[in-house]
Amino acid sequence: MKSLFKGFIFFALSGLFFTTYAFAQSNTAGLFSGESFRSAEEGFAAQEFRRGVQAYYRGSFNESLMQFEKALNYLPDDSLIMDWLGKAYYSSGMEATALSSWARISEAGYGGLLLQNKIEIVRERRISSYFNREERFTESGAFPGTYNGNQIFSGPISVLPNNNGTAWVLAYGSNELVEINVNGTVVSRITGPINGFDRPMDIIRLSNGKLLVSESAGDRLALFSRKGRFEKYIGSKGRGLGEFLGPQYMAQDSRNNIYVSDYGNSRIDVFDKDGNPLFFFGSSQRDFEGLRGPTGIACLNDSVFVCDDVKDCIYEFDRAGNYRRELCGEKTFSRPESLKVWNDFLVLCDTNKVISVDPDSGATFECVRSGSEPSRLTSALPDVNGNVLVTDVKTNEVYVMSKMQELVGGLFVQIEKVDSSKFPAVNLEIRVENRHRSPVVGLRENNFYITEQKRPVSKLKFTGASSANENCDITLVIDRSNYAKGYDEEINSVVRELVSSMDHVSTLRVLSAGKVPALEYKGSPAGLKMFNVNGLKTPLAENVPMDLVLRLAANELINGEKKRALIFVSAGKTGLTAFEKYSLAESCAYLNNNHIYVASILVNESVPDEEFDYIIKNTPGKEYYMYQAEGLGSVVDDLLDEPTGLYTFSYISALSTNFGEKYLPVEVETYLLNRSGRDETGYFAPLQ
Repeated sequence: MKSLFKGFIFFALSGLFFTTYAFAQSNTAGLFSGESFRSAEEGFAAQEFRRGVQAYYRGSFNESLMQFEKALNYLPDDSLIMDWLGKAYYSSGMEATALSSWARISEAGYGGLLLQNKIEIVRERRISSYFNREERFTESGAFPGTYNGNQIFSGPISVLPNNNGTAWVLAYGSNELVEINVNGTVVSRITGPINGFDRPMDIIRLSNGKLLVSESAGDRLALFSRKGRFEKYIGSKGRGLGEFLGPQYMAQDSRNNIYVSDYGNSRIDVFDKDGNPLFFFGSSQRDFEGLRGPTGIACLNDSVFVCDDVKDCIYEFDRAGNYRRELCGEKTFSRPESLKVWNDFLVLCDTNKVISVDPDSGATFECVRSGSEPSRLTSALPDVNGNVLVTDVKTNEVYVMSKMQELVGGLFVQIEKVDSSKFPAVNLEIRVENRHRSPVVGLRENNFYITEQKRPVSKLKFTGASSANENCDITLVIDRSNYAKGYDEEINSVVRELVSSMDHVSTLRVLSAGKVPALEYKGSPAGLKMFNVNGLKTPLAENVPMDLVLRLAANELINGEKKRALIFVSAGKTGLTAFEKYSLAESCAYLNNNHIYVASILVNESVPDEEFDYIIKNTPGKEYYMYQAEGLGSVVDDLLDEPTGLYTFSYISALSTNFGEKYLPVEVETYLLNRSGRDETGYFAPLQ
């Protein structure tokens, strides 16, 4: 028995030595296995690599770059180090350098299809725009009204996506409002007030967040709170002011007035934001013989667009109901239903097609076709994940339509952070996006499959989705260039107004954008209620290095709340030397790759420089003017409403650590309907 045991030990040690040698020869992960059979160069490289990985997960990307470069000095051709070097460059905003690093090891056979797909997506993001009106969508999934013979809903006629990834589906047949998640699971169900719905037709979200439902057989509108609690009815049956005969579709304009297509009265009824009737229009005017069968309605800029299913066309009116023109001529469509606004275009459902309409020229393009089977599409709206949700009242289904390239390319999944400080307990932060950087929101635990060395992890727990976070971190960047001279009172006013609306801000920072960018304040927003720009230590300067300002501002936010933003308060001007060290593209990539929202508040009415305009257009965020009619209270709300595709998990690792020197792998696969994505990474447990 002893000789057999000795033989087994010898065989195991021999196998271990051979495996370690083979790993070292392959220049991938062998030298980081924690074993002692390695050269001095491999030992030094392993130490620097370990420090680099830990610095990366701390958000110290410059430090991680230096550590990986040091590791490569010892092992210049190691693919794993090169892969991590590419990650560090990518997170630092230097995407071209990252692509070069990844391409080198990919050509050598490292990373397989997973790395090739990452290279393709990053390259595509750098050169392409996401929205194109003339692009077709194809079905990526469907939510049927029945499952295994059980009814879920009947006659879906209108859909309203939510920012958290769920969507309200209004069911005409079953007289209810159903909330479903991205997997098609029912989250909640509303049957209306005590007497229920009476053939509901359309649902919209008002500017105050409340829900409004039209009831065609009830001849009324039903108002609900954000969470679906009934509040009151608007309108009643009849032909007078504020009365309906079969209300159908609805829209709200920029002044918060509500427009309702009143099919039985062949007109459009108009109410104020509180539901008080104002007027109606649609009767014959000069050069206009009147509405015959008003259905879909949409408000865009200063115009009201109305579909007519008798003449199968679209008319344009002003907000007072005065006829302007026929946008799309008679018989352009076969049976137009709902009309919605998407990215400054009109989206129309027409029998078995979804058509985009140019509001200027009236040009049409078929985006979606449901097929040759009996179909009646009634509502189509984009969801927060870049899909288009389409209701088909005849087939009793809600279709999820996606761009073909999204289906083929799949999801872009990244394991952004691994916290192993309490090993064997491990915490993961996983970000899921589509190919065009838009976050994928609303996923649950059953959308993820997490493994270590290809084996499922134990005690996996879904610990949260950042889209549900109600807190954020903000860095205010105060313009200290000479262009801001003379705007002290305006800057003071902007900061004080912003601070008054920061109930959900955990940490507020103030950064002076001067010749040498400097952090002036860090703490609670309450500490800046009496902010005065004259109290800043940084003087005005001729030239401000905006690239360094952005870097410092972003560095302060990387380890903050998952919802974070930097807000420029400025005159909107930059100098000639603003982007000398880091290019404009690299600066935007740094913000995007670290998921930092950017807002700009102008203190004057001048047109901002192209650099400011470029940053706002190429990062999540908006541009505001300090004297805008609605005030600046919405700036923080817009940040909190911004979707984020970050998910957190915890599990218990079963891997051995070799006293913290072994590189431990972890893999994740994400599934959503017919799409999927994958990522692999590794980490180190604490040294023992």
